[in-house]
Amino acid sequence: MSNRVALIGAGAMGGAIGTRLIKTGQNVTVFDLDPEKRAALTALGAKDAETAAKAAAVSDVIILSLNSPNIVRAAVFGKDGVAAGAKPGALIVDMSSIDPDATKELASDAAEKGLRWVDSPLSGGAPKALTGELTLMAGGSEADVADAHQVLQHLASNYTHMGPVGAGQTTKLINQVLCGLNFLAVAEATQLALNAGVDAAKIPQALKGGRADSAILQEYMPRYVTKDYRRTGRIDNMVKDLNGAQDLARRTNTAMPLTAVCAEVHRMLTAAGLGGEDQAALMEFFTGAKREISP
Repeated sequence: MSNRVALIGAGAMGGAIGTRLIKTGQNVTVFDLDPEKRAALTALGAKDAETAAKAAAVSDVIILSLNSPNIVRAAVFGKDGVAAGAKPGALIVDMSSIDPDATKELASDAAEKGLRWVDSPLSGGAPKALTGELTLMAGGSEADVADAHQVLQHLASNYTHMGPVGAGQTTKLINQVLCGLNFLAVAEATQLALNAGVDAAKIPQALKGGRADSAILQEYMPRYVTKDYRRTGRIDNMVKDLNGAQDLARRTNTAMPLTAVCAEVHRMLTAAGLGGEDQAALMEFFTGAKREISP
């Protein structure tokens, strides 16, 4: 069955989400401030909307793929935002990665306008979105999460209801702690292997199925070895998420010394001008090599 979906935000992640929804037969209307990003999806079959309100007006489910709570708030409640056009009872599914407390406030404000809210941040990045293999962690009422799944099933192979609104974003922060530490550990281990004269390219196969194995080991150690910095994510986005995790740690009095070190490494690379680079550029922390920034 085709669903009427508004997509608000068509950047690298939103573009992949939109592409997948279109290819699975969903009726997608897209809005982004950048006309070129909208055009990329309309070329695939999406309908173009000049405002978020117009996109929401012709849709039952509104997916947000944005970068910060302030941007989400502006897109939903600002001039010509989602709330100005959405029908009562429309379902907003926020796939952005933002603070859990901000999510609760946004959902409360949406409810006052008769709109439903599910926070469903993701893990897997654009490549998994394109193949429908994202991991999604959802927060919201049982009924709303079930309704969201009617659309999100086209994007995800793993979809878990974690609890009330905000629980999805909290789970995403935990996910990012695990990912950030793993990215850094694999980069550090890669450099040790290279310095010790071991063929690091063989390590993922050698450790496959063992306790040290992980998706990040399998994907990223070969990229670290070859300096393959093709962008599937951004270091500065990881900084944002690790900052969020540290804020949550302070509010819950949770000691997170390893996360602190990991966050500082990411901040150092961002300060060095590598914030827009993929996680593969973590190798620059260990090598200090000079190179051109990826386009």
